[in-house]
Amino acid sequence: MRNYLLLSLFVGGVVIGCGFSPSSAQAQQQTTDAQVAALVEALRQAAPQTGKTNDGLYSAWQVKPETFRGWSKTCLKREVTPTQFENNPTLARQVVSCITRRELNQQFRATNNNETAAVSGVACWWMTGAYTGCNTGFTATYVQKVVRFYQQQRSQSTANPTERSL
Repeated sequence: MRNYLLLSLFVGGVVIGCGFSPSSAQAQQQTTDAQVAALVEALRQAAPQTGKTNDGLYSAWQVKPETFRGWSKTCLKREVTPTQFENNPTLARQVVSCITRRELNQQFRATNNNETAAVSGVACWWMTGAYTGCNTGFTATYVQKVVRFYQQQRSQSTANPTERSL
């Protein structure tokens, strides 16, 4: 009986130990600061330029007021006005970085850590509010642009690890 109990404890320990294997930990990977910074910069570079002065979009990221108000509540625990978001690039980058990290983490999990697919999903969500469906037209072009800028940023940060976009 005692040997059975010891064997059960050993087998149980092995099963539990397997639950914490590297592949399991890898599935829980969090995005790095460099990945977030690269995507934030890619979103900024790809932001549509309307050519209109009062187009209803704010900051270098061209975000709607109802969007950044909710994001600022989530990230800063306070609402930011359009003027604050527009006139304070550091504040805007902080809010955009916070939301981008949240969404990129979610997309890494959803895509089994496929970096390009995760970035594409976030870019699609950024433009449409959905993670998929950006395969044609303007949204497909936008997503491709974000991915290209992201890859450029990542290759630059790899080549110059001391330089940061944040």
